[in-house]
Amino acid sequence: MADSGIALAPHIRLAQVVLPCADLAAELRFFTERLGFRVNLIMPADAPSLAVINGHGLMLRLEQAKNAAPLALRLLCNMKSLPADTPRDLTSPGGTRIALIDAQAGIEIPAGTNEFVLTRMTDQWGVGRAGMQYRDLIPSRLGGRFIASHIRIQDGGPVPDYVHFHKIRFQMIFCKTGWARLVYEDQGEPFLLEAGDCVLQPPEIRHRVLEASPGLEVIEIGCPAVHETFADQVMTLPTRRSLPERDYGGQRFVRHIAKQAPWQPWQTLGGGANFEYRDIGIEAATDGLAGVRVVRAKTRAATKQQVHRGEFNFLFVLAGELTLRHSQFGQHQLAAGDSCVLPAGAPYALNAEAGLEMLEVTLPARLPKA
Repeated sequence: MADSGIALAPHIRLAQVVLPCADLAAELRFFTERLGFRVNLIMPADAPSLAVINGHGLMLRLEQAKNAAPLALRLLCNMKSLPADTPRDLTSPGGTRIALIDAQAGIEIPAGTNEFVLTRMTDQWGVGRAGMQYRDLIPSRLGGRFIASHIRIQDGGPVPDYVHFHKIRFQMIFCKTGWARLVYEDQGEPFLLEAGDCVLQPPEIRHRVLEASPGLEVIEIGCPAVHETFADQVMTLPTRRSLPERDYGGQRFVRHIAKQAPWQPWQTLGGGANFEYRDIGIEAATDGLAGVRVVRAKTRAATKQQVHRGEFNFLFVLAGELTLRHSQFGQHQLAAGDSCVLPAGAPYALNAEAGLEMLEVTLPARLPKA
């Protein structure tokens, strides 16, 4: 029979994972006595060949079968409460492999690599979460330590997103073009993130993208490159509270509104009065972990040759043109949409044309000099 395409979700009441087993009685004892599952159903009463059990947020349907192929289960545990000699890998009588995983495991930050990365603006986009299109700005991911993505939504309208959060060390979103309507846990009502605006998403803050303008484009940067995104199926946003000073994993939420932010002289690279910048406020909110700023050149300008010793120095050209002169990797012209990562320990200088505007992201906030 052909699939009618009818939505089944309203009709579904439970979900079960089928676990075939050669010896139902032995398997049932293992899961109930050793792992703490509870019996929901067993049949037939005189010679059981099927049992439904549940525990730890999982429902299993044990079905007696010959030549059953073993499966694997992961049980998230409080490792601090487990006896020290508890094995981390178990095997049931039927061959099911059970791995005991630390439910409170910290974020793994790869050591990373120190390399020069130059990415040009192209039309090569891939499709990611919630139907959004992604362009990878650091294909190497610097050994897994950082990810930078140029993200766009072409059609606009409601976004099929859901309340979620990320286990991350650092994550920010800068709006390049258009607008998005966002909502964050304990940060008041939904708001518009417009061109030039930026948000810092602290670790594990619940949030959701509600709506976007046609042609929305944002730059998102995160550490580590591969991190977990969890759906929160309980929390409803907005939470009707506004707690701007709330601490989320040692960081505060930041909403930078470009049209309200002053410009000030930018002399970090010795460019003098020809450069100015808007401070996004992320340095203060992360206690110096990261710094984010928008820099522009009022006239043709050049920086002095510099060397930094930080872990991350990223530039994205928002408008205008920039010439990068690098001691090891030569001279490169960057136009709108181009980006680069500048490695530590190698001298470089920048030449900007009048009208240049670029996003600069550094970790730590103030890069140590050579």
